Amino acid sequence: MDMINMKINGMELQVPANYTILQAAEEAGIRIPTLCYLKDINAIGACRMCVVEVKGARSNPVACLQTVAEGMEVQTNTPALRESRKTTLELILSNHRMDCLGCSRSTNCELQTLAQEYGCDPKKFDFAGSMEPDIDDSAIHLVRDNSKCILCRRCVAVCKHNQHASVIGPNQRGFKTHIASAFEMGLAETSCVNCGQCIAVCPTGALQEKDDTDKVWAALADPTKHVVVGPAPSVRVQLGECFGMPIGTNVEGKMIAALRRLGFDKVFDVDTAADVTIMEEGTELLNRLNNGGKLPMITSCSPGWIKFCEHYYPEFTENLSSCKSPQQMFGALVKSYYAEKAGIDPKDIFVVSIMPCTAKKFEIARDEMNVNGVRDIDVSLTTRELAAMIKRAGLKFENLPDEECDPVFGIASGAGHIFGATGGVMEAALRTVYETVTGKTLEKPDFHDVRGVEAIKEAEYDLNGTTVRVAVTSGLENASKLLDMVKSGEKQYHFIEVMACPGGCVNGGGQPHQPGYVRNFTDLRAERAKGLYSEDEAMTLRKSHENPVVKELYETYLGEPNGHKAHELLHTHYIKRGLYNN
Repeated sequence: MDMINMKINGMELQVPANYTILQAAEEAGIRIPTLCYLKDINAIGACRMCVVEVKGARSNPVACLQTVAEGMEVQTNTPALRESRKTTLELILSNHRMDCLGCSRSTNCELQTLAQEYGCDPKKFDFAGSMEPDIDDSAIHLVRDNSKCILCRRCVAVCKHNQHASVIGPNQRGFKTHIASAFEMGLAETSCVNCGQCIAVCPTGALQEKDDTDKVWAALADPTKHVVVGPAPSVRVQLGECFGMPIGTNVEGKMIAALRRLGFDKVFDVDTAADVTIMEEGTELLNRLNNGGKLPMITSCSPGWIKFCEHYYPEFTENLSSCKSPQQMFGALVKSYYAEKAGIDPKDIFVVSIMPCTAKKFEIARDEMNVNGVRDIDVSLTTRELAAMIKRAGLKFENLPDEECDPVFGIASGAGHIFGATGGVMEAALRTVYETVTGKTLEKPDFHDVRGVEAIKEAEYDLNGTTVRVAVTSGLENASKLLDMVKSGEKQYHFIEVMACPGGCVNGGGQPHQPGYVRNFTDLRAERAKGLYSEDEAMTLRKSHENPVVKELYETYLGEPNGHKAHELLHTHYIKRGLYNN
């Protein structure tokens, strides 16, 4: 790689020739402020916060777009630059509803943070005055308030480039420019897949998930309700970030302790249901392979992916596994198997899931996912909502002891844990399918070919003389490319894993907010996934079919995987929606 010599703030550097000034400054340990830039998908120089001075240049370039050059001398922190950025921020604030005390992003807002750092006067250009909220709350998973939007277009970029949907964009021009859907439709009227990636990258409070914590507080205070909670695999490697812990820290024990102290009657683990998912999905795959079923079979764990398939590739709905997601299996089993064992009327059980995902809020309301009109899951909270509950309860999270889940649904294999990372569902399934077909024991059940954050991963495995071709992808733009190759006949697979969010659930729409300067220079997906794979590697129980809870469940209640009772409780069907048909 060609290298060049340059100076930033008088410091001599040698950096790759294809770097931008923003990247070079990061190498030098200098943070240049940004509000609109997102690595790889939104380099538009719109916010003008990253302007720098370059010796000999006629004007001040933006650091996110300007490529470095041999001998370049850059200043990032002159009095003129500081004043320029301060004025830019004050102009942004002049058209921003400053509801900071009541805003969900207060103290974790990129605009607020920069305004404080630069000593801004929020009333210097008070054009907004008493600006009213401009809200679209039609969608089941989020609320958009354009009175807090700064037109950074990050949400537009992630929806288009990462998620393919492109259901939002800038409408009108000039001072009337705002982010909305085509023809000013409510988001619920579009082919939005509820993934929440727009929320994850928004620098302000313009986008937030619908807050369902009051429903949970009410249930916890209701003496007639037996309130059960189950966190997803990814939450344990996300939640700590909300309390200042390093990215990817596994806080499973403290999370369980916090849930118990919030007042939940039982603290279970959705990872146990992930093991059940593998039993059902693995059996379904073998049935399709052996009996001429629809191939490739495609995973069904990600509700954002399911809705995307229904809207954009309805011809592939028959390829989807009929298995419910682990969340829905968890709820169905709690309100049947657990209810019977505990002698509790299912109607008196209130099930809460903790998810890294906003699409789960849509999934729990789907009629196709629930049994006899009874919801599998009553409320689905994001990682952020759980953190808010812990803080509101006054729990000192960092000081909590490490505790374990309650029995019945408190034991999970390492295979269940890695569901949270892209490739994790595929690897968990391969561990079980391989041993089932070959009768051999995998001493090292690691399938490294399907791990990592690459756009599309492919592998072939020999199952007793039968070559099985698999693929793994995450991010719906990547999924679209993969499905197009399958449609054209360019690629042939037997089994495909798709996760809606790039990197899988560890990077879901309900994840802790991280500012742009962290997102642009830290691979959140990889750091969080490390925590899950480390937990898996340290366990002795690493295969779903060896989980004693799962064994007992089938022996005493469900019967055979894919059997009649399992289908009744744990399987579902899908809708061919087409575009703009919800």
